[in-house]
Amino acid sequence: MYPVIHFLGRELGSYGLCAGVGALLAGLFLCLVAKKRKQGTDDINIVLMLVIGVGVLVGSHVLYALVTLPAVIRAFFRGYTITSFMSVVEVVATLFGGAVFYGGLGGGGLAALLYVNKKKLDRTAYADMLAPAVPLFHTFGRIGCFLGGCCYGIESEFGFMYTINPIEQANGVVRFPVQLVEAGFNLVLFLVLAFLLHKGLLRGRLLLVYLLSYAPARFILEFLRGDTYRGLWWGLSTSQWISLFIVVGCLAFLAVQKLRPGKPAVEA
Repeated sequence: MYPVIHFLGRELGSYGLCAGVGALLAGLFLCLVAKKRKQGTDDINIVLMLVIGVGVLVGSHVLYALVTLPAVIRAFFRGYTITSFMSVVEVVATLFGGAVFYGGLGGGGLAALLYVNKKKLDRTAYADMLAPAVPLFHTFGRIGCFLGGCCYGIESEFGFMYTINPIEQANGVVRFPVQLVEAGFNLVLFLVLAFLLHKGLLRGRLLLVYLLSYAPARFILEFLRGDTYRGLWWGLSTSQWISLFIVVGCLAFLAVQKLRPGKPAVEA
């Protein structure tokens, strides 16, 4: 749609700009809530957001590389050869040139866990505070996807037509704005989780609420994306398989917690 935004005589990638705004707002939200709840210090919380940011970047690109690797291998079998240093650069750019949200979620979550443990912070409190911050960031990330043209939707009578999308197959037909639908869903999810956090409801369970809300929604929205170039496994995309594992894992965790002797039943 608008992969590049012109601002003050400079060209800015719309996805990077939107993701940056989302990260800034999510970090501000976490710092304000943590200060109100007297969790950590401003310096600790700012460093935590930077650590999470690094984890998100690494995780999202690594998972993209894993998803893209089969296509790169097929290209070699079809006769692609490395003839120069630039050929190596092209292969690396192809492998790590994109990002997958679930990879970023896993990388950011692992980075947060390691940092919180190192600083001996309250893991439960930070998990609850981070739960609303994730969909807040993701809201702007999906707006960036819409402007940038990635994650384009299926052909539809209702929607928008890309004409300058870097992905050629996305151009020339009206496509359902699945990115904006997911952005709207994330915004609602942020508001709900922020309300629960503010009211002190479901303490210690907000991250589970997020995962059990987003994963099923993502599973359904994947059918509306249409970008099959990412590859399918047994009829489902990578993100759909991850969504299924997340739901099963969360339900199994809740079942174990409920059945564990001496532990109170899960609040609901």
